[in-house]
Amino acid sequence: MLQRIKKLAESVGSDTVALRHHFHRNPEISWEEVETSKKVAEILKDLGWTIVKTGFGGTQSGVVADLKGGLPGKCVALRADMDALPLAEENDVPYKSQKPCAMHACGHDSHTAMLLGAARILAEIRSEIPGTVRLLFQPAEESGLKSGAKAMVEEGALDGVDAVGGLHCWSIARTGTVLYRSGPIMAAADGWYLTLRGKGGHGSTPELAIDPTITAANIVLNLQAVVGREVSAKETVVVSTGVVKAGNTAFNIIPESVEMNGTVRSFNPAVQDHVESAIRRVIAGACTIGRCDHSLEYKRFIPATINDAGVTAVVREVAEGLLGAENVKETELIMGSEDFSYYQRKIPGCFFLLGTGNADKGTDTAHHHPRFNVDDDALPSGVALLAGFAWSWLAKNR
Repeated sequence: MLQRIKKLAESVGSDTVALRHHFHRNPEISWEEVETSKKVAEILKDLGWTIVKTGFGGTQSGVVADLKGGLPGKCVALRADMDALPLAEENDVPYKSQKPCAMHACGHDSHTAMLLGAARILAEIRSEIPGTVRLLFQPAEESGLKSGAKAMVEEGALDGVDAVGGLHCWSIARTGTVLYRSGPIMAAADGWYLTLRGKGGHGSTPELAIDPTITAANIVLNLQAVVGREVSAKETVVVSTGVVKAGNTAFNIIPESVEMNGTVRSFNPAVQDHVESAIRRVIAGACTIGRCDHSLEYKRFIPATINDAGVTAVVREVAEGLLGAENVKETELIMGSEDFSYYQRKIPGCFFLLGTGNADKGTDTAHHHPRFNVDDDALPSGVALLAGFAWSWLAKNR
């Protein structure tokens, strides 16, 4: 069946590329994927899929559709995110974004097109599918706290689903390769937002002021001790300070306050809990020593993406069957985050990476860059991987 799926994926390759170019030319940012959702729903209806729900998070963005196979079985879901980024594109291509401040700079246009390609194949082999396939065309992967995946889960998109799979194009990896990992693969993303309040004064008489910049400096340094001295070296965690704002008037004025923001990346929920507690303690202690008042807001944006071992084994087997074992590699931990993790909190799932990097075509540029692009030659492989995973998981779990 995998080889049949591969041939079908190649046969719909040009249509998949055309769809990807359409979505790239007409990007929509998080929670504004209205026309994209309409296009997706229209195609799925024409292919014989049943539209279960459209519109999530109080918007018209997002589509869920089902295809009941000809044989009894469980239900597996496939996910594609649809949102673009608020960037001005710098690529000179015929399908360049038609919007001045929106661009598919992370490849979600390719994800949407590949899942529609997989939908065509699955409709073609419907009579041989042992169960039901659900498609999740998700809005707002790039939306942080207002995650599209979280909204879809809360609004029932996974009801009745037994497992879920999703891929992401990966410009770091060579076209024609797949990266997978069992267990943690992408980090949880937390953010902290701190305001320190002291007493402003003249730089020549610091004894009459309470200088919050000293406290800020101590916090920046002491937060690194949390990682180095409170977390096991066998764990992976990052604590970074990204913003420090103090003073805006003159070189000889001690500021009244300092604003600081930072991020925490981790994989182990227990470590995540400990680091948050430690950050609160370090900040409170530094403020006591420095005589500063403070207000701290700590936000957990996205949970860690943790792949189920059994589902990942199916992904690996399918990828090796389609692309050859030499092109399927285990990836190292990735410190970026992905809201696919919300699906995995509810059901077993696997999130894996499809190589789209080709230096000759300029598709090896980093994600979220205004010159990011996807190698269209990778799309048939993505189509086959998605359809092949759905069929294989259902066949193995009848």
